[in-house]
Amino acid sequence: MRRPLLASLAALAAGASLVAAPLAAAAPAAGAEPPRTGFERSDGTEWTSLEDEARFLRQVDRDSDRVSIRTIARTAQDRPVRMVQIGSGPRSQQEVAEGSTLLLLCLQHGNEPAGREACLSTVRDLAYATDARTQRLLDRTTVLVVPTFNPDGRAADTRQNSAGVDLNRDHLVLTQPETQGLARVLRDLRPDVLHDAHEYGGTPELYDRDLISLWPRNRNVDDRVHALARQLSLTYVNGTVEDAGFSTGIYGIYNGPDGEPVAQVAGDEDERILRNLAGLRHVAGLLVETRIDDGLEDDPEGNVRRVNSQLAAVRGTLSMVLEKRTQLARQTAAARERAAQEGASGDSPYYLGGADNRLPERSEVLFEPPCAYELTAEQFSSVRRTLTLHGIETTRSGGTVTVSMAQEAQPVIPLLLDERAEYEVAAGTPVACGA
Repeated sequence: MRRPLLASLAALAAGASLVAAPLAAAAPAAGAEPPRTGFERSDGTEWTSLEDEARFLRQVDRDSDRVSIRTIARTAQDRPVRMVQIGSGPRSQQEVAEGSTLLLLCLQHGNEPAGREACLSTVRDLAYATDARTQRLLDRTTVLVVPTFNPDGRAADTRQNSAGVDLNRDHLVLTQPETQGLARVLRDLRPDVLHDAHEYGGTPELYDRDLISLWPRNRNVDDRVHALARQLSLTYVNGTVEDAGFSTGIYGIYNGPDGEPVAQVAGDEDERILRNLAGLRHVAGLLVETRIDDGLEDDPEGNVRRVNSQLAAVRGTLSMVLEKRTQLARQTAAARERAAQEGASGDSPYYLGGADNRLPERSEVLFEPPCAYELTAEQFSSVRRTLTLHGIETTRSGGTVTVSMAQEAQPVIPLLLDERAEYEVAAGTPVACGA
């Protein structure tokens, strides 16, 4: 029997949703009929087209005074990367940056469409909902949604963008317009929480949960931000998904017949991946992945399962933001301050390798990290855009540019400028503390 398509977040769990009733009964903000996605209209037989998405978002924007839409980037094929801002009343960039902010990002990989459908439905549900719980969320928190981060990849049904780049391996160096646009969002709007939606190909009996998730594993992520991200993944997201009737697990972990872990095959500390890079930028975030069954990629029932489990995961994230908004905002702000203090003192080790579940090799640790890196004018010219997009500040004296570690972007700086880092973009000269 086909599992019915959820009409809204409300159907996930009676009495605990962020939308009070199924969407068909919700009153539109401007009295119009709420739009449905192409996926919903087709009962899961077709994914929402890019053209249908544009029409859908125009109607939501027109109907709801909670919604504003901007283009954060244009792709190599000149498609817009749209971001929807949802909240009660207009909020300036500064108000968003200083307040409680959640970022939902979908479709980094163009052939992983289920999360995108969940993002579109969530935009609609938050825009039109009339219940007190959703109103309380939107009164206190700005929700940013990027439904289609890789529109060129979606048009071609490819993992990569039209330049052949895996966008989820480009959040450190920032070579692509899509990742550059998102870096500006992280820099300027400072979300406290990131929800990054993906899909994966399962392996029967070993790696076949409906939804798996993972927090940032990079060892340079602030301890308290790391703890919040782990709680988001294991308690709020996985817990909500299980309550909705789906199976869950940890990304990259194979399980044996008894359910116990037998191998780790992915989910490392790679700083180019968004969940890790966002953690290094003091965002409590996670990656979620729904299972695509081999040979059943176009099966409507499977498609609906994938979207429903993505919706359950989104609901878990929204619930944590609603319940822990103050703690999340306080700890992410404090993490920025702690990073600057650690960078100024140089008395905490810095890790060029290792993860929260893998001890680094001795060669991967800077036991006495520098307090700054110096660049030549030529080096700075080649990396200036990347540094600026990450919010990394510099000072110039003659022909030398100095990048102090005493700033909130401190966890990112050695990954870009230390010659021992795997993906460094310029081999800066380390300046010892006290020099």
